[in-house]
Amino acid sequence: MESHAPIADPRWTECLRMISHNISEQQFNTWFSPIHSSGFDEERRELTLSVPSPFVYEYIEEHFVNLLRLVLKRVYGEGVRLMYKVTTDATNDLTVEWEGTKAQAPKVNATSPLNQAPRPLQELDSQLRPGYTFDNFIEGQTNKLPRAVGLAIAQNPHQSTFNPLFIYGGSGTGKTHLVNAIGLRLKELHPELRVLYVSAHLFQVQYTDSVRRNTVNDFISFYQSIDVLIIDDIQEFATLQKTQLAFFHIFNHLHQNGRQLILTSDRPPVALQGMEERLLTRFKWGMLAELEKADKALRRDILLHKIHRDGLHIEAPVVEYIAEHVDQSIRDLEGVVTSLMAHSVVNNCDIDIELAQRVISRTVGIRQAEPITVERIIEHTGYQFQQDTDEILSSSRKAPVVLARQVVMYLAQKHTRLSTTRIGMAVGRRGHATVIHSCQVITDRLATDPQLRQQIADIEAGLRG
Repeated sequence: MESHAPIADPRWTECLRMISHNISEQQFNTWFSPIHSSGFDEERRELTLSVPSPFVYEYIEEHFVNLLRLVLKRVYGEGVRLMYKVTTDATNDLTVEWEGTKAQAPKVNATSPLNQAPRPLQELDSQLRPGYTFDNFIEGQTNKLPRAVGLAIAQNPHQSTFNPLFIYGGSGTGKTHLVNAIGLRLKELHPELRVLYVSAHLFQVQYTDSVRRNTVNDFISFYQSIDVLIIDDIQEFATLQKTQLAFFHIFNHLHQNGRQLILTSDRPPVALQGMEERLLTRFKWGMLAELEKADKALRRDILLHKIHRDGLHIEAPVVEYIAEHVDQSIRDLEGVVTSLMAHSVVNNCDIDIELAQRVISRTVGIRQAEPITVERIIEHTGYQFQQDTDEILSSSRKAPVVLARQVVMYLAQKHTRLSTTRIGMAVGRRGHATVIHSCQVITDRLATDPQLRQQIADIEAGLRG
């Protein structure tokens, strides 16, 4: 088979010369020497670079994309669209094409050979919700760590320890409230920062609209201008590969330039099926913080705060009753207090336990079904896999026992509000890392093992009773 050497492109050769003057010799030889131009389409203003592996592509995009963009502008002119032809299987000569990041130029000093003036930025509406502040985000044992990390970021947004901050927890645990509180405190302490709060759904709608209008470059450039980007419900990106690719480029640019990213999800990264592995890896670069379901003490404190704020008078036994029975969501707590206040005013009656019972039953319901606990999960899983409870909780490494134990941890993470640490303690006093690993193993197997999918479906049906 006859081989053909790539045709030298004088302009790309000039780009390489300029790049070599701005990085070390070792960096140049490692990352840029293996790259060659596959051609420049004058009509489309599109340059395609052949890259020997996905790893080289990702490293260039993460560490040198700004320099590369500046050089391309100098040599090829304005509006160059960068494409990569990445070799994924050298033996069989298989390649894929990926579009490059639309990176903005970094600020450089006047003596830099690549100096250019920064673009003026437009005024930004942060989209933050003014009612969600730290003052009314009540601290308790189940949210203490995420709240403390959020305050630390607000004090010093330029540190890298908590970047990105990935907050996860079930619905109604206060994720949206907390990230808005962080954003508002940031705006208060650092008014010069461009802070933006956006839901993952709105981000996806904006991206889709930019594709339809052929303004993707503007879309990505706007998001790359943000100093603190807060995206709520990131799990909605799952299976949306093009949206994930756009966010991947935005994430890389912001993180490389020391900008803060704050993300929320209803589950930890390990349980985000349909999300690209390279994004999941980046989500774990900084700080993972779980917002657990509010315990009774925190629910009581939230109730007392709201009662005091709204000028209500509710006797302590009624507060205790509400805190005991409204245990799924902080939003439910607030809704019950609002309903009690309305009933009290309209009917000119006191707020007593009888009224609280009626309101709770009509608004959120008093649950009668048996709750799903780790103990019940162990029982049903043991029956399905024919393993005794003692075996599941033991240190046995027999394959059937290990599988049953991993299924227990997976289902506990999915169906209970317990932290991974508490799940581990309940399943034979195992560690947080073991639970995370077990959930990942089962998640991976479910994608290819229909028998296991059916077994888990049968267990879940039994749990629902």
